[in-house]
Amino acid sequence: MGAKRSLLACAGVVAVATVAVAEEFQMPPEVTPALRAACETDVRRLCIGQNPTVAKVKRCVALKYFQLGKKCQVELASLGFGGR
Repeated sequence: MGAKRSLLACAGVVAVATVAVAEEFQMPPEVTPALRAACETDVRRLCIGQNPTVAKVKRCVALKYFQLGKKCQVELASLGFGGR
């Protein structure tokens, strides 16, 4: 279950950054400041297209895990998510 939470957390980072108004959105507890700092840029670059949804971003992060930067990979791995 840790992998799903981590993936959702990463997707949540992107969703907050691109879709929701940060002040109105309550970040899930899995989205740590370290995860956001490590992954936000990579996830925006690789996984944000038109009309991003949490499901699309989650799938993209899973598929492009090895294209994410090392810091992001390490942070995700520390939360129980690893590439396939």
